[in-house]
Amino acid sequence: MSHKLYKNLIGGEWVAAKTGKTFLNINPADKNDIVGEFQSSGADDVDAAVKAAEAAFKTWRIFPAPKRAEILYRTGQLLEQRKEQYAQEMTREMGKVIAETRGDVQEAIDTAYYMAGEGRRLFGQTTPSELQNKFAMSVRMPVGVCGMIAPWNFPMAIPSWKLFPALVCGNTCVIKPAEDTPLSTFNLVQTLIDAGLPKGVVNIVTGYGPDAGAPIVSHPGVRAVSFTGSSEVGRIVGQTAAANFKPCSLEMGGKNAMIVLDDANLDLALDGAVWGSFGTAGQRCTATSRIILHKKIAAEFTEKLVTRAKALKVGNGLDESIEMGPQINEQQIETSTKYSKIAQEEGAKILCGGTRLAEGPHANGTFFAPTVVAGVKPKMRIAQEEVFGPVVSLIECDSFDDALDIANSIQYGLSTALYSRDVNHAFRAMRDLEAGITYINAPTIGAEVHLPFGGVKQTGNGHREGGTGALDFYTTWKSVYVDYSDKLQRAQID
Repeated sequence: MSHKLYKNLIGGEWVAAKTGKTFLNINPADKNDIVGEFQSSGADDVDAAVKAAEAAFKTWRIFPAPKRAEILYRTGQLLEQRKEQYAQEMTREMGKVIAETRGDVQEAIDTAYYMAGEGRRLFGQTTPSELQNKFAMSVRMPVGVCGMIAPWNFPMAIPSWKLFPALVCGNTCVIKPAEDTPLSTFNLVQTLIDAGLPKGVVNIVTGYGPDAGAPIVSHPGVRAVSFTGSSEVGRIVGQTAAANFKPCSLEMGGKNAMIVLDDANLDLALDGAVWGSFGTAGQRCTATSRIILHKKIAAEFTEKLVTRAKALKVGNGLDESIEMGPQINEQQIETSTKYSKIAQEEGAKILCGGTRLAEGPHANGTFFAPTVVAGVKPKMRIAQEEVFGPVVSLIECDSFDDALDIANSIQYGLSTALYSRDVNHAFRAMRDLEAGITYINAPTIGAEVHLPFGGVKQTGNGHREGGTGALDFYTTWKSVYVDYSDKLQRAQID
């Protein structure tokens, strides 16, 4: 089966990488299905992309923000028309089931419309001056060329979180999609171009992190960096950016806890546990990877969860009846296998799963069985370290206070959930769970685009994606003073 060759987008032109090297984008559900061939870029390609973005910035920054917003609005309309095609292609390159990839495209549509609205709302402040005949105000200014490094698990939604607010604020962009899922970023940017985005405003450089990602972070022409990925790589990105005094937004790992108390609606909690743990095959930074169960309901909940996990239909996500797709690549299968072994060595019990699925319909893909681990203690590695696979740990607790302590006993702080009918517990959870996101009676996944997305501790560095948090990252404040007194006035002295 022949496949298409894709090139980098630099200054509005599709060009081959100067390295002369390419890589294949392979369907993780069927490694015989090659989605496309992409450029394996290097520092020279990044340099060309940054120069194109710098040139485009001169005109894009003064293009009126409401007009920039109209391009985003048209992008949203076109994405709606193309939603099914883009979802099908995303399932092929990434594996998650078609209902989820439709949701991924929908998230980009939602972000387009939300950020289009911000084109008329990039508000600053006006304030009284302390001197007569003087006017004071603040305005949002674009940052300049923004470098973006995107992950493979939400290959259109997360690039839209980065690109759309950056664009409405008047920045130009160089984006490196994940090497596992470049096509969805191409589809997103092609839609922007079809909606009227000028040449050079967004540039795409594909390739691997060390070769193409690292030069984006260290390039002197890149004024801000937005990174989503692992905490290990994020630390390097942050340190490199800090050395050059570059603002840097880091969205990293999670080890998210769902607390189920003895007064919870157990059937609801069970639905949430299955979706939170095994949606996207557990490959979400917000995945439910720890379920903290009150000892009174632990046995009943555990038995029902194992039954549900065993019954999940795993396979190629293009089939509408499939409930869980593959893991993205061999490396993720190795990680899930490794942590299943570690859990057993630590004394936990694997109640189902723990192994690769490699027979019959699973023979050509990277599939891992939905895995439930019981008898987990809060300090075990399986309860502390991110697996990024369909592996969920069950931890028993004695009380709500005990549950809060367990939930907070990790290095991450992205998402949390509480299942309880007690309003007092709900409000304490909202206050006391150390996380950027807390759900009540819903799983740890399901964020909406108009609220800030991000976490605390080793999940992030204080910046947020989504909502007005994104505008704060992609603009810089300028204070403006207009003195119309016609004489020298010295602030604080006169």
